[in-house]
Amino acid sequence: MTPAQRLRMVALAIILTWGWKRALIAMAAGALSVLALSPFNAWPVLFLTFPVLVWLIDGAGGGRFGGVPAAALTGYWFGLGYFVPGLYWIGYAFFVDAQTFAWLTPFAVLGLPAYLAIYTAIGFGLARLLWTKDGGRILALAASLTVAEWLRGHALTGFPWNAFGYALSEPLPLAQTASLIGLWGMTFLTVAIFASPAVLIDRTADRKMPWRVPVAAIALLIVMGIFGAIRLSLHPTTMAAGAKLRLMQPNLQQDAKFNYSAKAEVMKKYLALSDRASGPQSTGVRDATILIWPESAFPFFLTREADAMAQIADLLPKGTVLITGSVRAPDLPPGTRITRAYNSIYVIDHDGSVLSVYDKLHLVPFGEFLPYQDLMEKLGFEQLTRVQGGFIPGTLRHALPVPSAPSALPLICYEAIFPGDVAGREERPGWIVNLTNDGWFGISTGPHQHMEQARMRAIELGLPLVRSANTGISAVVDPVGRVVASLGLGIEGVLDSGLPTAIPPTVYARVGDIPAAILVALAVILAVRKRVARRLP
Repeated sequence: MTPAQRLRMVALAIILTWGWKRALIAMAAGALSVLALSPFNAWPVLFLTFPVLVWLIDGAGGGRFGGVPAAALTGYWFGLGYFVPGLYWIGYAFFVDAQTFAWLTPFAVLGLPAYLAIYTAIGFGLARLLWTKDGGRILALAASLTVAEWLRGHALTGFPWNAFGYALSEPLPLAQTASLIGLWGMTFLTVAIFASPAVLIDRTADRKMPWRVPVAAIALLIVMGIFGAIRLSLHPTTMAAGAKLRLMQPNLQQDAKFNYSAKAEVMKKYLALSDRASGPQSTGVRDATILIWPESAFPFFLTREADAMAQIADLLPKGTVLITGSVRAPDLPPGTRITRAYNSIYVIDHDGSVLSVYDKLHLVPFGEFLPYQDLMEKLGFEQLTRVQGGFIPGTLRHALPVPSAPSALPLICYEAIFPGDVAGREERPGWIVNLTNDGWFGISTGPHQHMEQARMRAIELGLPLVRSANTGISAVVDPVGRVVASLGLGIEGVLDSGLPTAIPPTVYARVGDIPAAILVALAVILAVRKRVARRLP
């Protein structure tokens, strides 16, 4: 028996599978597909798992209503298999305050994937509507899953974590295509390329195996790699004159960050660590012009604690500023009880004055606010941060002016996973500053995934990324995605680096998701034409 015959036998077995066996195959394909993501980056595994999706949808055609419900159910099982191992680390957050939230862990670890899998079900169902009997069905699947992933990234505030396009974030030359088509275009190409071997079981009129489709997919991967290598060679890392960064990674226990009684301990650690010598020639914080602390750094309202502001002023030498996360109290009359707050970034000068502030726009559902907040609180629920009433969302994303450096695009925590979250097309910043607190998720794959997704924003926009995380991964990334310097997960320390300079705006920075929309539209038009032509006499 030839390899081609063996492949066809395996494919036919999958196509003809039904019931619980079909569900298990779909879930197994989803679980294995997670290996394509950080920190594993074993993206060739998708050449095995994505063809299975095509064969499962092929087999759905024997069901009712053209196989659309059967295909959607198959997509749901695939999504569940993909999101449970991909997002298991969310469970860590519920053990920060275990007495209050630990009982919710199974609901979070299974409930969120169960919701997100609805979108893959939509993608599979839509693909079945566009399905053809030839290689065109690969493009139908790519277009449909791209639409479904885009919906996942936008509906109900959106959660595009681990979108399929991130499978091509490594190796770095392949990731450069994101500068042209963004995450959603990368999602389209990921599905189309890795699903292409499925057509090897097809028979053409002349009884030959249709090898042209997978060969074209491999050729596209090679072209992407060549384009990326050329782009990397054209943009070596250069540093901004006069800007010296120092990132402080305290590796602070998560419960201390929400405990006011730990105020003195937190400040003492931050001040001592920030001024720590990083080498024989280091003079501590005096080496830096910009000191950066992570998200929500303090268990108190920073600007309302005069002693803390005075300590910061004493720490900073003249000519050095601090960029730090902190909760911020709203502007209320004196004596008013504070029940809600902003999650903010401050830029603080050496004399303790606040130069600029940014308030987080994209809040985390169930982490920073509850849907139907008042009703949920009356029923006894509260979000993980335990801020009564939930955090207040900001109103405008704006660049932060920073002395001795270009203005910075501020992104707090998971705001960095949303492609297109920029400061406006007319206000191009010089770099991205991403303050985050991945301490919620322990030593797991979550912080690695978060770092990889933040790095993709740098590649898309052609802007350097400076990322300060409480427990890691803190890093300085140049505008084409090279990691210039980093502090690993679970490490306490400081990271000194220059500030990479930006490159001219990328195609994606100029036109956004238009190229990805064109790819999807062309694929849909092709699939519809083939289906119409098949029905004509």
